[in-house]
Amino acid sequence: MAAPDGRSAARERGGATDVVGVVVLGGCAVWSLISAAGREARPEGVLLAVFAVAAGYACGRICGTLLPVAAASAAALAALGLAVASRQGVPGANVGAATQPGHTGAAAALLVLAAGAACCAASAARPPLLRLGLRLLALAVACTALALGSVVAFAAALGVLLCSIAAARMRRRTVAIGGLALAVGLVVATSWAVAENALPDGLTVSLEGQLTQNRVALWQDAIALAQEDPIRGVGPDRFGKLSTTAQQSLGSDGKPHSASLQQTAEQGVVGVALLGAAFGWMLYGLLRSPRSTPVVLSAGAALTALAGLASVGNALSFAPVTAGAGLLAGLATARAAAEGGVGAGTQVARQREADSPAV
Repeated sequence: MAAPDGRSAARERGGATDVVGVVVLGGCAVWSLISAAGREARPEGVLLAVFAVAAGYACGRICGTLLPVAAASAAALAALGLAVASRQGVPGANVGAATQPGHTGAAAALLVLAAGAACCAASAARPPLLRLGLRLLALAVACTALALGSVVAFAAALGVLLCSIAAARMRRRTVAIGGLALAVGLVVATSWAVAENALPDGLTVSLEGQLTQNRVALWQDAIALAQEDPIRGVGPDRFGKLSTTAQQSLGSDGKPHSASLQQTAEQGVVGVALLGAAFGWMLYGLLRSPRSTPVVLSAGAALTALAGLASVGNALSFAPVTAGAGLLAGLATARAAAEGGVGAGTQVARQREADSPAV
């Protein structure tokens, strides 16, 4: 009798996660329309991002159930190929335009997602040689980032690989996921503090040297625009038209290069709260995922690194990145076919076996 109860509880947990996701993503889409109402705003970009996340997540859940290792490996190679194929990270991006100062493009985000998918595949693989080969693939992704001149992507991808290796020795995922959420919160809080000029002068000067004065000026414009209408913001895709810094910058893409500040300026406090809820939903899904802890934490590390890049860049402005984030979350929360038909006791035993130290 224990086996049916275990399966029912697992389905109930998965259903709750899906319901939360539908509510959060639906709220993001509806609020973008509300924020755009009565203005010359364009909510299409937000709607496309929401659709990309939902489609990627659904695809990840399906593929992760049928072929967990092969699907994650294919996702890693696809993301790596996209990053290498175009200087901006996605085919069709405005390659001819000058790179915005302080710009963190889609290429860095795709490389981080590629490393995360490779680490997920390695954590789910059984044969030691296959597992080692997939970890070498993640290392090759990090080296590719360095070859492309992106030190940030190299550090982030290497960090994801190291976190994945360390996760093989962890038994409890709750503390680790809480630490990932805290790390993102610190990055977001620091970006806001820089924009508000709330840090000590020496630290502010040091950070401005890394971030560039142009990006800091964009952030300050975002704060100023948010104060005009704190609830609804100025409207989706209107930052470039209202920001003095964006208008005066050569080759500007009209973005403040910070997802949280862009949401605050264009969609108000409700918009940034929904953005935070979307990231929280992904972490919540990982926390309750039936997959092994190494797989969950590998995906969590990659999504955290992506959130960090999005906090200081415009990585989420590219549909392949948002779709890739949803795909990775779906792969890490899918119920593998072998796991779906076992009882609670057998599943726990396999979970412990998968969480055992391995390279």
